[in-house]
Amino acid sequence: MKSPRSARRRHLATSPFPPPSAAPPVEEFALEDLVTHDKYGLGRVVEVEPGGAVLVDFGSSKVRILAPYVRLFKL
Repeated sequence: MKSPRSARRRHLATSPFPPPSAAPPVEEFALEDLVTHDKYGLGRVVEVEPGGAVLVDFGSSKVRILAPYVRLFKL
């Protein structure tokens, strides 16, 4: 059950505060994309799953990373 505070509040036009920023777009990855990860380093996307997960080969290991890709960046 969600608490009422976790619900997103609407911005009123008369508010002295700026409207909340829009959520950043979710980055999409394709097969063979070169990527970098803060923890694992450089890698290559070897599989893209329909649910939003990607399998990345970092050389020493293959890691499945779920969306949203917080620390994964396309090069």
